Parts: sequence; C-alpha cells; structure tokens
Amino acid sequence: MPAIILVGGGSSSGKSYLTRAVSKALDPEKVTLLTLDDYYKDQTNVPMEDRLKVNYDHPNAFDWPLMRDHIRKLKEGQPIEKPIYDFVNHTRSDRTETIVPKDLVVAEGIMALVDRKLRDLGDLCVFIQAKPERRFLRRMIRDTRERGRTMESIVSQYFATVQPMYDEVVEPSSIYADLIVNNDGVANLAIDVLTVVFNQQLEKVSKGTLHKRAMSDEFTNEVFASLFAKED
Repeated sequence: MPAIILVGGGSSSGKSYLTRAVSKALDPEKVTLLTLDDYYKDQTNVPMEDRLKVNYDHPNAFDWPLMRDHIRKLKEGQPIEKPIYDFVNHTRSDRTETIVPKDLVVAEGIMALVDRKLRDLGDLCVFIQAKPERRFLRRMIRDTRERGRTMESIVSQYFATVQPMYDEVVEPSSIYADLIVNNDGVANLAIDVLTVVFNQQLEKVSKGTLHKRAMSDEFTNEVFASLFAKED
C-alpha cells in the first residue's frame, strides 16, 4: 500500500518546486506527484464574469468529495483520472490525466492540511513555510509566465484574497503538520531535509511498517483522573 504525504503551505511557498526536486533526488519511479490545485470546482456552466469573482483561496472553491475520493483510491493502490484545471479560463479542462500510485504519493496544495478527512488519509503531513513578500514575488512571476495574468490582477487578488485566506485558513492548518520546513530562499536545506524524510517513508513502505496515527496519551482520562485521586 502506498504512503500518502500531504504537503501544505501558502501560495507560492515552493510546494511544487520542492516536491519535484525531492522526487528527482529519490527514485522518480517510486514517487507519484499530485497537485491539489486541479481540484477546483468545475465552473463550465458559470459565466466568466462570475468566475472572476470567486475567492479561489477559500475552501469552498474546492471539490472536496472528489479530492478525498481520489486520495483514498490512490492510498488503496488504485489509479485515478485526475481533472486538469484551466487557470486561464477558471474552470476544468475537458481533459483528464491518469495518475497511477507508486510507493510514495505526494499530494501538494494550499488546502492539503485544512480538511480533517483528507488529513486522516495522510501518513505524513508537511507544511512549507515562506515569508509573505517572497511568496508574493514568486506568485507574480508564476502567474505572469504560466497563467497569463496581468500585473494588476495579480496584485489585486493577492491582497484581496490570497494573503487574507492564508492568515485565516492556510497558516492555521500548520498545527496539523508533522514537519514544518522553511523555504525562504535558494540557500536553505529544505530539499535535503525533505529528501531524508520522504526516503524514510519509502523504507517503511518497502518493509511494510506504515502504521496508523496514534492518539497521544498526554491528556487521557486516566491522566486527568490521577490529578484528582485522593491520597490514602
């Protein structure tokens, strides 16, 4: 059974870059990469003027049932037909991509750690951290080059929804991370750290030693009861 690694973090924190780099550092034949950005809701029947008003940094913009179903199937070793999102037209493309689960399935996206049901499917939860100004510059470069956005629309969206939703929704999800990695610049060890950790997950898969998350015994009923136990 594959190991599922969920990688969350703010927009342009470097999630895609880091996961691709780690996949190459390991054995690419053992790692399946998945971007959760493709799970925005289909808006084919929504007028373009209304699509432009959607807050794409809010959880309501995502197709959670499909996302959970696909991650669950990958965890069970089943292939999926992943949607492909068209970021220029703000809706799903009419094409899909066949995703076959390998030993390690790495799913990355801003909402990767937000939903409890999705987190429950993960064997490891990682949060990529970067300063707002660096994320803003990275997003500006990406959206102009890859998504055909104007400078004005990028700046407007960033301050209207991207940063506010990061503060309200995305950053708080970091408390669920097993590992928080800083990615503020090129001169850091983010790739090295993640390579070591992902490789450990691969070793667990090969040995069949993946285990379910266990509830901590730090605050059990027995512990609290002992606080009020009468002394003889």
